[in-house]
Amino acid sequence: MRLIAVHLPERYVSDLQALIDKNLYPNRSEVIRIAIRDLLKRELWEHGTIGRKETSEAIGQ
Repeated sequence: MRLIAVHLPERYVSDLQALIDKNLYPNRSEVIRIAIRDLLKRELWEHGTIGRKETSEAIGQ
């Protein structure tokens, strides 16, 4: 995995922390990884922009 840095509004950070505090996710990195994966799946992979082989590799299947 590569490390990237992003700037987020304070509200996003506090809402991410709320998900962690509810024990829905172990940490912020995991919440963000899942959110990005779901966005890419919805916006690119399901619309055929990226092939099925690349999709499976990207989501670890």
